[in-house]
Amino acid sequence: MKKINIIVPDLPESISDATIVKWYKKIGDIVYCDDNIVDIETDKVMLEVSSPCDGELESILEESGKIVKSRQIIGYINHLDYVKKNITNNTIIEKKEDQLHEKNLITHYTPSTRRLMKINKINNDLQNIKTKSEIKNNHEKITEKKLNTNIANKNTIDLSENNNCQTRVTMSRLRQRIAERLLYSIQNTAMLTTFNEVNMKPIILLRKKYGEDFEKKHGIRIGFMSFFVKAVIQSLKKFPEINASIDQKDIIYYKNFDISIAISTPRGLITPVLRNAETMTMSEIEKKIKEFSIKGCENKIDIKDLTGGNFTITNGGIFGSLMSTPIINPPQTAILGMHTIQDRPMVINGKIKILPMMYLALSYDHRLIDGKESVGFLVSIKNILEDFTRILINI
Repeated sequence: MKKINIIVPDLPESISDATIVKWYKKIGDIVYCDDNIVDIETDKVMLEVSSPCDGELESILEESGKIVKSRQIIGYINHLDYVKKNITNNTIIEKKEDQLHEKNLITHYTPSTRRLMKINKINNDLQNIKTKSEIKNNHEKITEKKLNTNIANKNTIDLSENNNCQTRVTMSRLRQRIAERLLYSIQNTAMLTTFNEVNMKPIILLRKKYGEDFEKKHGIRIGFMSFFVKAVIQSLKKFPEINASIDQKDIIYYKNFDISIAISTPRGLITPVLRNAETMTMSEIEKKIKEFSIKGCENKIDIKDLTGGNFTITNGGIFGSLMSTPIINPPQTAILGMHTIQDRPMVINGKIKILPMMYLALSYDHRLIDGKESVGFLVSIKNILEDFTRILINI
């Protein structure tokens, strides 16, 4: 019997192993080529492992929670040529029947679909359900909803009976990695944070004035982040110590401007990199950040997108943070924290005005960056944001 290996994908050199998160198929299940059959988590991304062929899942060598290495065999699939004998004629007919009806969107139910509806107690007056696969999906959603409700009710009862009730879960690989890096940063850098505030009214007016034309031309809305990326790049050119890192007793100065953007995902915080951001237009920056956000939420971010980066920008303001002290992302030596925009009374030329203000925070490694450079860098960002034409005349 011909067996096909299920293999862990190639892992980058910086990643030594991964963890089996979830098998989507059981031993004996029929699988089809390119079906996602198992998820594998590294300390940076979630990887989907697809079936290499049509066939039957013959064995699972590594269960959920097990640590695996690059190119390790984690299971076997019997090739379809050898498992056709185990599939009944009815199953083959039903599969062909479903494919035909799904293709032609026929509104009448097939015999197999009606049998499935009867088994799952689904009313035949569901006008929008046309195929067997839709019946299965509908039934799975209903079952999942009932299961979640039962679990929620059970948890409520348990909590009322025992106030000391606890739930213990294993940290994801990404969360473990985040914890390690944050602790490493605190223990191995002389981190200090300096603050300033910026009047965001000029940027808000620019977005209001040109936002519609920008979206029509480039197909994406203009956000705040592209302004900050441009301001950061311009300021890094003035203060090269901040676009650098420490390697033992050496200082490495970077000529390029690879900007890491902190993005929140369901699995945790990731920092994909805008490579050579100095060459990107504002529309390209906005599109790339949106792409990172979508891929991050779908666990489809590429590991290459997460490596490198000379400086990080993080925006706690989207969650309502008024002020914070962001932690440096080693081996980088500085990170800029954006915060929520809040109307505050400000004294301008002896008069009190209500302005949309944002606190900025720059955390930096004091081993390499002195207070003069850190404050000057932050003031430069502030000045550019309050008068964006400075970029045009390079001041």
